[in-house]
Amino acid sequence: GVVLELLKEAMVSKLGDTKGFLIDGYPQELKDAEEFESKIGEPKLVLCLECSAESMSSRLLMRAQSSQSSENTETTEERIESYYQASKPLIAYYGSKTQLCKVN
Repeated sequence: GVVLELLKEAMVSKLGDTKGFLIDGYPQELKDAEEFESKIGEPKLVLCLECSAESMSSRLLMRAQSSQSSENTETTEERIESYYQASKPLIAYYGSKTQLCKVN
């Protein structure tokens, strides 16, 4: 996808200047992880920052208030559920490859 191509371009441009890369929030779905590995390579480590649904909800609602967004509790709950559904297969995938490090 487009995001992967942009990541690849940015990484290739810095190859001689860095020891590695920290990518935040990507991949979000299992298909993205598989595509990343086939086009770029396997990550050495995957960090999973664990946070309760309650903490995520309150943070999202506070962010919405400060930005005057129309997001409400129902929308926030839907976003969190969607996140959990997408991340479960990723966590299992990287956990089975022993690349996963969970941080509470």
